Amino acid sequence: MSELKNDRYLRALLKQPVDKTPIWIMRQAGRYLPEYRQVREKAGDFMTLCTTPELACEVTLQPLRRYDLDASIIFSDILTIPDAMGLGLHFITGEGPKFHKTVRSAADVANLSVPDMEDSLGYVMDAIRLTRREIDGKVPLIGFSGSPWTLACYMVEGSSSKDFAKIKAMMFDTPAVMHDLLSVLAKSVTAYLNAQIAAGAQALMLFDTWGGALSGPNYREFSLAYMQQIISGLTKENDGRRVPVTVFTKGGGQWLSHMAEVGADALGLDWTTDLSLARYQVGDKVALQGNMDPCVLYAQPERIKTEVKEILKAYGHGSGHVFNLGHGIHPTINPEHVAVLVDAVHAESIQYHQ
Repeated sequence: MSELKNDRYLRALLKQPVDKTPIWIMRQAGRYLPEYRQVREKAGDFMTLCTTPELACEVTLQPLRRYDLDASIIFSDILTIPDAMGLGLHFITGEGPKFHKTVRSAADVANLSVPDMEDSLGYVMDAIRLTRREIDGKVPLIGFSGSPWTLACYMVEGSSSKDFAKIKAMMFDTPAVMHDLLSVLAKSVTAYLNAQIAAGAQALMLFDTWGGALSGPNYREFSLAYMQQIISGLTKENDGRRVPVTVFTKGGGQWLSHMAEVGADALGLDWTTDLSLARYQVGDKVALQGNMDPCVLYAQPERIKTEVKEILKAYGHGSGHVFNLGHGIHPTINPEHVAVLVDAVHAESIQYHQ
């Protein structure tokens, strides 16, 4: 594999000195880019795009051709594991992900097993291997998975949900069944992420999109504990470098002190969390990623630059900050505004690393 030319992102995750704050953007390969929409149309449907390594590689690389980003993230979906478990993932335009089968009972959970990573999920590993070759050491490649709790939400509800009534009913009424489901998912995610590392992923992200729907005690029992279990089972080094792990719980800013104890190298923050307060809470335990409101990108360039300055100032001097949005970029954002963001982060952050 090619030597890494820009390791700013990996260094920041490990709180090592950097020359400027690194930036990448959640969902940076996506519908806001016209070139992505062309490939998506060529693919015919979203799942074909995800499961065809050459197409997944192409859309992964597209943002790097436009912007001076410090990391790339493999193009895939968080629901690949439930799909590999036979639940039948499909997408309906305007409605998001849905499953043909749901998991609602102890018998349903008993029918689940850890998928074969190079068989039913081999297309993800092939996409990572191909992308590592094509990226040629320009920036690190991030692998990822949904958290067990987030995957379970979709598996039990059958789609996205506003109130999570079905999964919370299972959690409160039959907690043992819920734990059995989360346990098989934790084993699957651990194997999945380790396979991504072996294929060439140089950093990892755990997306706990729906952890914020829980109360504090339930979050620790049903979400955070399983992410800790995954992190403890991950390959720590590959290619002579540490493989850093970032945990991102949307809506989880009030639990940072607990999150900082699970062994992750960094915590992702959404825009509702004060970055300076977060840094004070976690101290030197972890790096922080975030946390601009994606909707700032609808504003004019000067407003975007102002927001960048405020967020960099909130984190302050020193390493340990990866600039990102507080959630995925919206499909209707002007791509030129993203260039303003990336360039502003690099230009304005130099003063914080001298």
